[in-house]
Amino acid sequence: MDVNRQQFLEDGYVILRQVIPPDQLDSLRHSYEIMVDRQRAIWAQEDPPDGVWGRAAQPRLNLTSLADQIDESTASTIEIWLHENTQGASSQLLGVEDAAVTEMMLMCSPVSDHGPARWHRDFAPAHSSPAMGYAEDILDNGPRYVQWNLSLYDDDVLWVVPGSHVRCLTSDENAQLERDAQGPLSSGVQTHLKAGDGVAYILPILHWASNYSTRMRRTIHGGFSMFTHYPNLSYLKQLSPQARETFGRWVKRSDDTMARTEIALRAALEADGAAYQQALQDLHPESCSMAMRQSTILLSKSAKRIQDLKRPASGVSEEELSYATGIHPMTMQWGQPMADRFSVAEAGRLWERFRWVDDRLRGDQEATCPGFQGGPTSYFFNDVPAELTVDNFIAQWS
Repeated sequence: MDVNRQQFLEDGYVILRQVIPPDQLDSLRHSYEIMVDRQRAIWAQEDPPDGVWGRAAQPRLNLTSLADQIDESTASTIEIWLHENTQGASSQLLGVEDAAVTEMMLMCSPVSDHGPARWHRDFAPAHSSPAMGYAEDILDNGPRYVQWNLSLYDDDVLWVVPGSHVRCLTSDENAQLERDAQGPLSSGVQTHLKAGDGVAYILPILHWASNYSTRMRRTIHGGFSMFTHYPNLSYLKQLSPQARETFGRWVKRSDDTMARTEIALRAALEADGAAYQQALQDLHPESCSMAMRQSTILLSKSAKRIQDLKRPASGVSEEELSYATGIHPMTMQWGQPMADRFSVAEAGRLWERFRWVDDRLRGDQEATCPGFQGGPTSYFFNDVPAELTVDNFIAQWS
């Protein structure tokens, strides 16, 4: 499938037609509906009578958590992510040879709560970075991740603000969101997808799930990156040998990336500036300074999570523990498996090493800002302080 990468980089999104081949659409709908029924049965057992299905504003299936439920009749729900129109197109959009699938989900129409949601970017600065950390990395090196909505039925729920993936919001946009974060923005564009169409977009873009109608909604949702993690691959036995080989290649790369992340953290722990610089280069070959700065910010979050997982449980809030255990390779967060590689003493020293970065990213007072996930925080929402550079970080070690 031909894609317009330049438009994607400039606007932050691109609409692609007939991503699902028309002759596969009905069978794919059928396979996903089988998975919906299986998930609904699990939810009903966990929380009768309907569980999440009956109360969620946007019931979602996550195929990773349903890996053991995938069989020959539903293998196509995985295989669609390996298609040239999805995996191949994503590799083109990211400018890489072999983009790997990350999340594999399905968004469904709600039973009762039909929205709308709130305008948002898909991150909270307290747990990732300021918006311009993402933006300047994208402008310098291209995006690290592409997210997809792939419609099984006609779908016009998603709105986006073109170009917002590489800029702060304007004063007018902020004022509109302050007045009403659940209504159309004058700078917003509604995406109109026919069954089988897809919209691919860059993570920090400001977007909105508008009013859900009562009509059927089944929208495949997920993404691609060079940073991945697969906790359960039991469905591989249902796939072709070529598909199993593809996932095997991605798993090896994931393991290698996690190992490189540990090398970077240990280089900082040992105050070895040259080794730290080399580790960043190994994580991001041929990338420029903004990628190194962004990864340093994300590694500071990783150091904090490792510290939280090594502290006594009484000293960590439930929210902090939830974030610490979460695995999100696109932001270099590896959860408990990474924490297990460090001793309690090492975790404490590692956090002290990265505390300088964390201190640069926050002010004295908590605040809120339109368009971001999470609650009030002292972390900066938009700008990365000029003094936060990799060289200045390393200079603190001597």
